[in-house]
Amino acid sequence: MKIASYEATILRVPEDDPLADMPEEAGRLRPIVILRLRTDSGIEGIGVTLYGGLMTRSLQAAIEDLCAAIVGEDPMRIERIVAKLRAGTGDSCGPGGIFTLALSAIDTALWDIKGKALDQPLWKLLGGHRDRVATYASGSLRRGLTDAQAQQAAQTLVRKGFKAMKTQMALPGDPTPAEEERRVRVVREAIGPDITLMCDINQRWRPEQAIDIGSRIEDVGLFWLEDVTAHDDYAGLARVTAALNTPIAGGEYVWGVVPFRHMIEARSVDIVMIDLARVGGPSQWMKVAGMAEAFNLPVVSHVMPEILLHMVAACPNGLTVEYMPWMLALYEETPTLEDGMLVLPKTPGLGLKFDEKAIGRFKA
Repeated sequence: MKIASYEATILRVPEDDPLADMPEEAGRLRPIVILRLRTDSGIEGIGVTLYGGLMTRSLQAAIEDLCAAIVGEDPMRIERIVAKLRAGTGDSCGPGGIFTLALSAIDTALWDIKGKALDQPLWKLLGGHRDRVATYASGSLRRGLTDAQAQQAAQTLVRKGFKAMKTQMALPGDPTPAEEERRVRVVREAIGPDITLMCDINQRWRPEQAIDIGSRIEDVGLFWLEDVTAHDDYAGLARVTAALNTPIAGGEYVWGVVPFRHMIEARSVDIVMIDLARVGGPSQWMKVAGMAEAFNLPVVSHVMPEILLHMVAACPNGLTVEYMPWMLALYEETPTLEDGMLVLPKTPGLGLKFDEKAIGRFKA
């Protein structure tokens, strides 16, 4: 079996909030690139990548250039293909940026092909540690909401059966620590003590802010505080992690495998969050997960739950999957939610098939 052809397409996907109908900005679209990688035996693997922003057309071109270089390769030899692509760029286009984003789509499509060729779902190929995995609602409790809206959204998520959810602090403007504290307490009061609550800062605090505000809210019982300061301030993150009882999560902004070593060795975080596109695909995601396991740290996913549930379920230190649903509309069918858990698909590969009508609507 050989790689025969490819097709990379730019889409603009609505960033709706189907969980609680609280979009951050009504009508906002996110550009993504989807990949179809086809073999001479008729198997098609699919991949998705994002974060191109104004350079999304450059990202599409990068995927096409890299795919052209692997036509004729055996898709089952994934590490060989990744090494060839790295060598083909002269090792000058990584570990971050367009190369890694493009590699992620290709690597994902290759694993989809491998699963289909072997008639096995991806989570089993990667380790198969569990057949369902915990998940939490994300994307509804945005920092731009009023307290009343946040309370309404949180209660809606509880009614829908979610046992865990994520809110945000680092509120708009220049809020005082007391105002930041008020918001997270409003959400906790809305959902009660038994719902797991995480909070995302999106790198917007200085380490001393994170320590100050984090210490004020320790009685709220957050499952984690996420990305409290600049992702590559490993020493600053370590200060926060050491100072607070609340676990610190981070890693979604980290590119490639090696920077995770620096983050983990510095004891910067308690929970390692790995983004599929920025790390370079399932192959690299699992390497980081193994590294984290060696340091007795759990790993969690960032967006794209329909793909990342495979990786979180595959490894023994997989903790939970972020249920950010705005890309689910791309597919005919997506993994089932049952009692706060995602059920792993039994169909081969990713277990996903593009919805051609949706693809047509979202084409840029």
